[in-house]
Amino acid sequence: MSNLFLRTLREDPADAEVPSHKLLVRGGFVRRTAPGVYTWLPLGKIVLENVAAVVREEMNRIGAQEVLLPALLPREYYEATGRWTEYGDTLFRLKDRRGADYLLGPTHEELFTLLVKGEYSSYKDFPVILYQIQEKFRDEARPRAGILRGREFHMKDSYSFDLDDEGLRRSYEAHREAYIRIFDRLGLEYVIVKATSGAMGGSASEEFLAIAPSGEDTFVRSTGSDYAANVEAVVTPAPPARPIEGLPEARVHHTPGTPTIESLVDFLNGAGLGRTFTAADTLKNVMVKTRAPGEKDWEIVGIGVPGDREVDMKRLEASLAPAEVALLEEEDFAAHPFLVKGYIGPGALQANKIRYLVDPRVVEGTAWVTGADQADHHVVDLVCGRDFTPDGTIEAAEVRDGDPAPDGSGTLYTARGIEIGHVFQLGRKYTDAFSLDALGPDGKPRRITMGSYGIGVSRVVAAVVEQSHDERGIIWPRQIAPADVHVVGTGKGEQIEVALRIGRELEERGVRVLVDDRKGVSPGVKFTDAELLGIPTGVIVGRGLADGVVELRDRATGERSEVSLDSVVDTVVAIVNG
Repeated sequence: MSNLFLRTLREDPADAEVPSHKLLVRGGFVRRTAPGVYTWLPLGKIVLENVAAVVREEMNRIGAQEVLLPALLPREYYEATGRWTEYGDTLFRLKDRRGADYLLGPTHEELFTLLVKGEYSSYKDFPVILYQIQEKFRDEARPRAGILRGREFHMKDSYSFDLDDEGLRRSYEAHREAYIRIFDRLGLEYVIVKATSGAMGGSASEEFLAIAPSGEDTFVRSTGSDYAANVEAVVTPAPPARPIEGLPEARVHHTPGTPTIESLVDFLNGAGLGRTFTAADTLKNVMVKTRAPGEKDWEIVGIGVPGDREVDMKRLEASLAPAEVALLEEEDFAAHPFLVKGYIGPGALQANKIRYLVDPRVVEGTAWVTGADQADHHVVDLVCGRDFTPDGTIEAAEVRDGDPAPDGSGTLYTARGIEIGHVFQLGRKYTDAFSLDALGPDGKPRRITMGSYGIGVSRVVAAVVEQSHDERGIIWPRQIAPADVHVVGTGKGEQIEVALRIGRELEERGVRVLVDDRKGVSPGVKFTDAELLGIPTGVIVGRGLADGVVELRDRATGERSEVSLDSVVDTVVAIVNG
């Protein structure tokens, strides 16, 4: 360590919010260069490459072949698939000196499709799986949490090309099993959840989430089965339609000072209407505007959800993707005076040809309390299918603990996770865009079908730290640790020389070693750094050397033991290989 480019820090960085950000910076693994952009220092680079090596081994195991494509990509390929506009502000865009448009690649579906199109044309060439491990770029609006959500990140992206849907299914399953092996080898606690495809397109999609309270993704699991899904992908079970005949007529009531659900329920329960009302009896109408990629004009859309639930903007955005979504602003309401804030109902929306989408629980025959489209007035017993007809349903309401599981197995409970992998059955979105065909044995062209599969290599590093740390520092799994053994020489003379000798002998036996041979540094500082750096096994050459013993420390368990100097190398090799 006396020559290692490393400086540890005692204080957390001011902008750090999550453990991985704090510890990776304090341990000298990474340094911030700009918002969402980080430099990998020597120990961090070793960890990053160790993760990549596990990924590479398992990708090669399923027959994937590694290539490397450019990160700087011309506009026309992304324009052909619509993603030049669909990605919106997330793309890093630039022009060359001749004014031609380029982007920094967030993913490479287009380029891989064209690569295969340029090389292969016969059914005999397929299937094929190609992958790369490369820097990716996304202009995150709010980069945060260190390397968990950055603008530049290390990613493995692979792509399968098959002759038919059955081949795609096999490629998808091969990747899924490879991902399970990868994350098991990395020692991660994770869950596989149903997901949405977003701007990637395609049909089937699953995410691999590392379970962590600091995760940005909320997912749900069922109490009665193995059902798991990202909240954006949860499908609300719709109740059966109810008979309309015999239901009370809808009546408008004067409800002064009731612009919120809470104030409305309080008023109704004191109005002598002969029954008790709850927020679940009300229909909340939230107004948003959407804009299709590449369009200038916005469309106003009404979103109806039961009043006891909030609109989850992530679920709403996923449902309306790839369109841009925003809440209405004051000038929007001013431009549309029929939208009476706090008292909006389906009547004004449908009279003014505003698209109205409702929660799946709003089925025919359900009666609601909702806005009457005039200030201080609500309508009671407005029946779906009789008094108003929505334009469709939408998954936009928040998902809560205790909601019924979509598979009918039990109830849902929520947790948080970090997305570390995502697998997609893309189908033919990209091969259609570029006419990627193979001639079949009958001489007729067959349109190739694709899968896309990503692992956030740099994000995995952070996810491991989120799951494996304590108040003293990181606890690296041996598979990806920067070294197997951290040999600490205390004192000034013989102890450091013996530490260096032990290090050399361990290296000769194939063990990866970091030796703390710094002079003039107190034992306390060295021990603190060793715990912060988190290498699995520690060898302390200290006062016991006079008695011919050294101390072994296990970073994960905290166990300590003394072994003789003569046997320490054999003991450590056995632990490492164990």
